[in-house]
Order: sequence, then structure tokens, then C-alpha cells
Amino acid sequence: MVYNPNYKYPDTAAYKYVIGEFTKKNVTPDAIAEVVYGLQHKFLPDVTVDEYKAEVLDTMHKREFLNNAMVGLALDNLAAADALPQPLNDIITNDVGVFGVDETIALGVSQLSGSIGITNYGFLDRTKPGIINQLDNAPGKVNTFIDDLVGALASAVAGKMAHKYA
Repeated sequence: MVYNPNYKYPDTAAYKYVIGEFTKKNVTPDAIAEVVYGLQHKFLPDVTVDEYKAEVLDTMHKREFLNNAMVGLALDNLAAADALPQPLNDIITNDVGVFGVDETIALGVSQLSGSIGITNYGFLDRTKPGIINQLDNAPGKVNTFIDDLVGALASAVAGKMAHKYA
């Protein structure tokens, strides 16, 4: 189908889908805010977890985040259902390190706040604090994309807050 100028982006439906998928994996805005707090507390000691949570929720409503999140979450779900062609299904199911597409999608989210978001994402992808670690080490679950999306979201919010208070 060609571009339809009458189609309105389904912001609410997209947000509900992402929140629903996050909820199924026990990912909450609070858990993401805790990761951001861990990243930024040294630099912004007066900012509270509640402030970070408000920024997490704000960023989760951005279309750039929603688009990347919907694609990654759908791929995790399709792989879990063995609904992707082989060998792609096995690559995603096993979170093969050289795959890199999960990180590529996440980079699109992390750069919402510029280069500081990208460097924060690299740090979070290596250290895997909090909910990111829980997702990455959930036996029997396909979390190839969601762990990176959560890390990227936290890094984008950390960058946003760094810019806000700079």
C-alpha cells in the first residue's frame, strides 16, 4: 500500500501495546526509573526516582520510542511462538551475541537525547543493572529485544535529565 495521508498514527494504541508487553515481562516505569537513578544519582543527587519516572513515562509516549519498541517486542513474541523463519527464529530465541539487530534498534531509542544517551546505553548494555539483568537472565524467556529496549529507554531518559540540569 502507498502512503495514506488520511491515516492517523495510533499513539494511544501503540502506547497501550508497549505498556502491555512490558507488564507481561514485569517491566514497570518504576523499575526503569531506578536504573536511571543509578546512572544519574552521582551527577544529579537532588533528583528523585519519581522525577525520573515522570521522564520515563514522557519518553515512552514518543513515537520514535514506540516504533522501535513495537518492532522489538513483536520480534521477541514471534520468536517465542516459533513463528519466524529459520535460522532467524533460533538466532533471536538464543540471543546470539553477533546478531546485533537488537542493539541497533535500541540505539535508535538511546539517541533520543543525543550522544550522552548512546554512551549511557553502551554502559547499561555491558553492566545490565536492575530490571535489565532480570530480563537478560530469565531462563526460558525470549527477551532478546526487550532488555535492550529497556536499557535504551533508561539511557535516553538519563541523557534527557543530564541536558535538563546542565
